[in-house]
Amino acid sequence: ENDRVIGGMSPACSEAAIALYKTVVKGECVVTNARTAEMAKLTENSFRDVNIAFANELSIICNKLDINVWELIALANRHPRVNILQPGAGVGGHCIAVDPWFIVASAPEQARIIRTAREVNDSKPGWVLEQVRTKLDEWHKENPNLGREDARVAILGVAFKPDIDDLRESPALGIAEKISKMGCKTMVVEPNIEELPQLLDEENVSLVEIERAFKADVICILVKHTAFTKVKEKLAAHESVLDAVGL
Repeated sequence: ENDRVIGGMSPACSEAAIALYKTVVKGECVVTNARTAEMAKLTENSFRDVNIAFANELSIICNKLDINVWELIALANRHPRVNILQPGAGVGGHCIAVDPWFIVASAPEQARIIRTAREVNDSKPGWVLEQVRTKLDEWHKENPNLGREDARVAILGVAFKPDIDDLRESPALGIAEKISKMGCKTMVVEPNIEELPQLLDEENVSLVEIERAFKADVICILVKHTAFTKVKEKLAAHESVLDAVGL
């Protein structure tokens, strides 16, 4: 359904590309030169990255100022010319998390906002991890006789966005790996995969159903899967929940 930007190396190349695309594409095929077409692709993904970075930075600021970022965004978005995206645990996938760096590499002195947005989004998983450590420290204060190996952490979602099984460049997957390295019992709930990736192949890590997660000492919601929205009231009732996606 989407339009396609066609950047042939010559007019004949563009015509051949359009002929191929038109066998499957219903959208318009718009012709430009190859250089502009490539930049258009990178720009689309960088635009998304910059806007996600704004939301992610807001979530960190609101945490510091004790403001509910989800309520704040909903209120700000009532303005007819404001459309703030939703913050999360970071940015993943093979496009948005990667493409902006091509622009930065080509024009490092000029691409200041694009670089900063990428740095903000790349740093968000580390911020989430600090919140996990805080939750674990609180648990240890309440259970001084138990060690880190006794703590149970449930991670809800390791895909790079909701309702898919794609783990490429997933910030949630990286967070899950680092939590497992802390030594606690790590329960991963990812309804869209049947086995854990090699990155999480540790004795203290297991792939479990959502019901097992409620027995954890700390629950980390990292991806807003539809399956999790069905039990959000039960999740909200848990005494120690880190919700990075506003479930």
